Amino acid sequence: MTDSTPALTEAATSRFVRIQEGDLNLQLHYNDIGQGAETVVMLHGSGPGASGWANFNRNIEPLVAAGYRVILLDCPGWSKSDPIVNTGSRSDLNARALKGLMDAIGLDKVHIIGNSMGAHSTVAFALAHPTRVGKLILMGGGTGGPSQFVPMPTEGIKLIGALYRDPSIENLKRMMNVFVYDASSLTDALYQARLDNMLARRDHLENFVKSSTANPKQFPDYGHRLGEVTAQTLVIWGRDDRFVPLDVGLRLVWGLPNAELHVFSRCGHWAQWEHADKFNRMVLDFLAH
Repeated sequence: MTDSTPALTEAATSRFVRIQEGDLNLQLHYNDIGQGAETVVMLHGSGPGASGWANFNRNIEPLVAAGYRVILLDCPGWSKSDPIVNTGSRSDLNARALKGLMDAIGLDKVHIIGNSMGAHSTVAFALAHPTRVGKLILMGGGTGGPSQFVPMPTEGIKLIGALYRDPSIENLKRMMNVFVYDASSLTDALYQARLDNMLARRDHLENFVKSSTANPKQFPDYGHRLGEVTAQTLVIWGRDDRFVPLDVGLRLVWGLPNAELHVFSRCGHWAQWEHADKFNRMVLDFLAH
């Protein structure tokens, strides 16, 4: 990092932008870190209290050190971005928000790292704007549709729903115990920070419940369109994912014409956090080659 690069903290890199994208008129929050000719956008998952920074804080520094600009977008309805009730496709909503952000800050083309909901949104963006993506990294998501082996909704998705309806520390711990393979690595400070994030924006929690009631299928199945996504794609999954089972990752590799798959054993739904060091090395190698 150079002297002109902001300190690598959430507060120092925090930015806001107002986007006008079709009928969307929203203020979005994002973090903008580092400098470089190539930009990596990171899109977070849908858990209560999630944010770009909370999802990816173990993955930012290696990318910045390697010379990339890193953008963490807080999707509409999460963290410090504007609230919204969404009755259509959440994947497409987030893709439109990303386009609005890119247009507003002058980004023509980006690599995208998407986790869970963020992976669904990444595929939606690549389908809508194929010339504006470089390489894609998808973890724990990318297309909807049922698992062929695990009853739906999965254990983890049920626990997310319970946490949205009753945001308590007990329900948070129940969800996180399934979210990662080994919950002993989760600290009381991490739990408290996540709970504080959730309770700070009860409007986001209530709107997610309203959205899911209006349209239970927030993340459509893009399986039939995956062949249109020609970008080089790295699919990363946890063998022990109890939110989005591994066979969904196999569907992505079957459908995406330029995809490869890495499976971490002893890993749940948060590969970039549970196996951060190896994840970071794999991403840097994939982006550089």
